[in-house]
Amino acid sequence: MSYSIGEVSNMTGISVSTLRYYDAQGFFPKIIRGNGGIREFSDHELAVLKTLDCLKSSGLSIKEIQHFFQLAQLENESLEARRDLFYQQKSAVIKQIEELTQTLNMIRYKCWYYDTAIELGDERKVQDIPTEKLPEDIRSFRY
Repeated sequence: MSYSIGEVSNMTGISVSTLRYYDAQGFFPKIIRGNGGIREFSDHELAVLKTLDCLKSSGLSIKEIQHFFQLAQLENESLEARRDLFYQQKSAVIKQIEELTQTLNMIRYKCWYYDTAIELGDERKVQDIPTEKLPEDIRSFRY
């Protein structure tokens, strides 16, 4: 199947200018160009975009992602290096999730705190609630 740059943009939510940038950075070395040099994206380029987006979301820079795709050009010679990169990113994402979970827990506590202060009409009354009297699901998030 063949897709225009506009179709790919609509399918992925990636802007046309970003897709052109990715092409200029060498992420689509096998892309076919039709009449007038118009890019014809295939399912292969869509798979590249999914991997690129995953690596970008996991915190890698464009240069690091380029390095990954350079390794991919080596095919079987670079399997271990590419696997290792994904294990590193897996660890980094797990750490991010743990940090975001702590942030979410504090936000959940603060939502309860302000809801209760508004309900009681006085913030000091919430501050005076002993920890053991707090709802169990937010108890450990009180600082």
